Amino acid sequence: MLSILLSSFFEVARQGSVTIAAKRLNVSQPTVTSRIRQLEEAYGVALFHRRGSRLDLTETGASLLPMTEGLMRHLGDVDFALRNAGDLRVGHLRVGVTGPHYILASIDAFGRANPQLRITLDVGNSQQIIDMLVDHRLDAAVSSHAIDDARLTRVLLARDPLLLLVHRNHPLARSNAVTLDALHTVRLLLREEGSMTRKATEAALAAAGIVPAPAMVIGSREAIIAAIHREMGCSLLPRSELPQHPELRAIPFASHAPQLSEYLYHLKERADSRLLQAFLKHVSPAAD
Repeated sequence: MLSILLSSFFEVARQGSVTIAAKRLNVSQPTVTSRIRQLEEAYGVALFHRRGSRLDLTETGASLLPMTEGLMRHLGDVDFALRNAGDLRVGHLRVGVTGPHYILASIDAFGRANPQLRITLDVGNSQQIIDMLVDHRLDAAVSSHAIDDARLTRVLLARDPLLLLVHRNHPLARSNAVTLDALHTVRLLLREEGSMTRKATEAALAAAGIVPAPAMVIGSREAIIAAIHREMGCSLLPRSELPQHPELRAIPFASHAPQLSEYLYHLKERADSRLLQAFLKHVSPAAD
């Protein structure tokens, strides 16, 4: 029971938010709050300063955090050792992704080859996914961030060009191809800060010396597509993420197309495990 309470404390301390911690733990917010309160009451301590929705570690909480982090890592090692000890007729593969498009075929092939295994697909931003991998809570992670970390093995999965997605009524909708110069006057819909799609878009525009018209920032791919449906603007999206809809047109760039790279990461120390090796057999690296 103590490990469950400590895992809730650890996730809240890492995320700084009960809401995010509950999502990472796949439990409700009241459950996380109750576990923290139970831990504090059991030992007569305060672990967080509560200032509205903001949570800051107390001195006791700050001293507990590194010990809990080590414990969570050891528990992850035990969990992995047990999951990897079987003959792959039973077990559990955990994969984290920022987007599933580039790895679903590999997961499907692995699942068909090992139908008795359980597979979990966690979705988060790049930092969350890599943190979970390093904390031994994932077996593999997929991200568009190129991370240089001595603990990790990185495999290139895909290079995906960005296309311009517009409504069929847009002035560019009948073009077979566009140039980056065409983005001078269109209203761009951009992802939030930290999005690799946004970074690739802005880098391509900067390299071409283009200052686009004022943009609208929208925090999700689905919301951007909905806005394009309403003819609120256009956006650059990776080819593999483009929706198929008669109201929308995806236009390639004639040259110097921005592109994203997608990577698979796993811990070097677990590279020889049977579970991971069985999964990697179904992963096809892209040409570097």
